[in-house]
Amino acid sequence: MKYVEKRGKEYIPSKKGKQISLAEKNVYQQANKPILFWEKLAKKGIDWIKPFTKTYEQKGNSFSWFKDGQLNLCYNAVDRNLGNPDTPAIIFIPENPKEKKQVISYFELYKKVNQAAALLKKEGIQKGDVVAIYMPPISEALIFMLACARIGAIHSIVFSAFSPDALRTRIKDGKAKLLITSNYYYRKGIKVNLIKNAKKACRRIKIKKIIIDRAKTGQFFKENKFEIIKPEPMNAEDIAFILYTSGTTGKPKGVMHAVGGYTVQAYWSCRYIFNLKRNETMWCTADIGWITGHTYACYGPLLNNATTILYEGFPIYPKEDRFMKIIKQNKVNVFYTAPTALRLFAMKDQGYTKKYNLDSLKVLGTVGEPIDQATWNWFFKKVGRSRCPLIDTYWQTETGSAMLTSLAGHGPFIPSYAGKPFPGVTYAVINNKSKKLKANKEGLLVQLPPFCPSLIRGVWNDKKRYGGYFLNGTYLAGDNCFYDSKGNFRILGRSDDIIKVAGHRMSTAEIENAITSLPKVVEAAIVGKPDKIRGAVPVAFIKVKRKISKEKILDIVSKKIGPIAKPAEIYFVNDIPKTRSGKMMRRILKSLLQGEEIKNTTTMINPKSIQEIQEILKKK
Repeated sequence: MKYVEKRGKEYIPSKKGKQISLAEKNVYQQANKPILFWEKLAKKGIDWIKPFTKTYEQKGNSFSWFKDGQLNLCYNAVDRNLGNPDTPAIIFIPENPKEKKQVISYFELYKKVNQAAALLKKEGIQKGDVVAIYMPPISEALIFMLACARIGAIHSIVFSAFSPDALRTRIKDGKAKLLITSNYYYRKGIKVNLIKNAKKACRRIKIKKIIIDRAKTGQFFKENKFEIIKPEPMNAEDIAFILYTSGTTGKPKGVMHAVGGYTVQAYWSCRYIFNLKRNETMWCTADIGWITGHTYACYGPLLNNATTILYEGFPIYPKEDRFMKIIKQNKVNVFYTAPTALRLFAMKDQGYTKKYNLDSLKVLGTVGEPIDQATWNWFFKKVGRSRCPLIDTYWQTETGSAMLTSLAGHGPFIPSYAGKPFPGVTYAVINNKSKKLKANKEGLLVQLPPFCPSLIRGVWNDKKRYGGYFLNGTYLAGDNCFYDSKGNFRILGRSDDIIKVAGHRMSTAEIENAITSLPKVVEAAIVGKPDKIRGAVPVAFIKVKRKISKEKILDIVSKKIGPIAKPAEIYFVNDIPKTRSGKMMRRILKSLLQGEEIKNTTTMINPKSIQEIQEILKKK
């Protein structure tokens, strides 16, 4: 089945793609009145314990949605789906292919969530208490997330690869009363001792613990008596969860999301963007420790009565075709992943993609960073077989759900463009004087009021930092971008990822895209280096598959952008410093260029890359 067709340099939904669209044909016209639009969606898609009468209120930077209504996130994700009790809710796939996968139906999920909720209550957890969850992506992690939502506790998920120090910081800042963790998990075939990190983090901290035995995953609740725990009525503006940003600089921020707005937008964004239907299967590869994992690996699919896949380990373990096998064996309909993972898949592709029947796929999506055209083309052609819409989503921990994106049944799908604002959300591009810019003018991305339902409600224990998100009545995203004459947005990178060379503004993402268009290049990171004459010059750190000359790098940049964008220095490296969510850490590269000492590497997935780059820079 072909869901897209080509039109010039872009792709649009085919006749079949339009027919199966879950977003109405006139959805953007309906959204011209955002408050009324969200009011209708909230009433249509979500079950309310107490219906709301106040849709939207705003005073300064503070705002509320559905303020006087009551609901329960867990009820909407689990209980109301019991009409289809045998439908798989969660498929957990261990990293070891010899270990059996777990398939948990909605009825089984209902029982396990109630058992987990009863256990939380037994430990003294009440509505409004914070529960820290430090777990790999195994089924119990989602079960305890839902159990927290059921009783009104606030979960705070901490990425399982974070260090003891990072975990301790988040436990202390959140004042968590309980820590739920696992004894170990697998990554690249290696057993990672998670409980050791957890115990180290909890030294001199008074906190209760629940420890899941990874060897008995799926069996934990057999030892607990089943009892029904009634879903706690939650005010729409009560806090559903806090999630700490990676904190690459300074203290991490505990981003707070409200129950009502988050539930509504998680449901509808998953439905409209990915065309996700009841009984279909979505595989979002993001870890549950990130907002993408919260919204599109847990709540979004379950709110839509779909099946979500949790995969424990490394995406190409034990062989490069592992992700293809998972798609085929589980008949995945929606595959949502990061460009970093895709570049890894593409680098290992020696024709293995041809071996698998991937006809179940109907939508592809990317998240986390702008996707370069070479990777876009590989994903679209080799995985999607040139028949699936490829949706590049832009959003943040603070927005809670995808903001700039095409809808699967609407399009268009344009390489390197995120797309239009999600219906009912308004974005603009402004200059440094907060003046709105017209099409094709580069500036700062901002969200205009009425702010979307899933937007951040505050920073945990830090009211002052919340105010820093807003500028002259707008929510400041912190990214540079422009939009074309049809309203499609293209993200150019963080506002601090712009280099001004001899008065000309150069996007690091644009230079990186030019370099990664070369077949021998895997990844490239561009940073600015101070220059006495030109103000700043681009410096390139490049990871390659095979040897390539610096001249070819300079030629392609000159050809695609212009001579002014050519890197003044080029360094070939084995690895580029990244956060644990896969984002390149350009600030680290800038510091290394200036000879500064790198003290904090807790948010890095590959700290050894620092020493290698330091040695390379010494030799120059």
